[in-house]
Amino acid sequence: MDVEQKKILIKKLNEKINNCKKCPLHLTRTNAVPGEYNVDAKIMFIGEAPGRNEDLQGKPFVGAAGKKLDEGLKKINLERKEVFITSILKCRPPNNRNPKIEEIKSCSPYLEEQIKIIDPKIIVLMGNFALKYFFDYNISQIHGKIIEKTYLGKKRLFYPIFHPAAIIYNQKLKETFYKDFEKLKEYI
Repeated sequence: MDVEQKKILIKKLNEKINNCKKCPLHLTRTNAVPGEYNVDAKIMFIGEAPGRNEDLQGKPFVGAAGKKLDEGLKKINLERKEVFITSILKCRPPNNRNPKIEEIKSCSPYLEEQIKIIDPKIIVLMGNFALKYFFDYNISQIHGKIIEKTYLGKKRLFYPIFHPAAIIYNQKLKETFYKDFEKLKEYI
């Protein structure tokens, strides 16, 4: 699939996400946050769910966690425009509570479609919720390691890292977070 086809498909998918009413989260959102940046990216970053700033702007990782993600990207000479960033949930859970199983089930077809369209070389799973969507591991056990898995009919590479918000709340994780980005550079 060429880049123009991917742009068209992502645009149509974003329209579906922006008009979605599959779960009660649509009632409390300001904006859906489908994901954005490079539709032909080799690397896709997947987080948990939009936060307050993301909900207000309709863009992924624009708050404090987004600044940490940008720092990680900068360390490996990448910019947002070179990757695709999204989350499992496309709408903010009230008060930033954890996603509910029903909400994840409602949103998962959108995430699967994004993965099929973008077809990244590496899928970076940010935090436990993103990791647990695909695998039965704990982030502290498996971060910074490539996991290979057939997913959506194709062998894919997954790379779990701590969620950028985790290093805001736990400064001890900061060094590990950036080291995991350095390791990611080796796989690109």
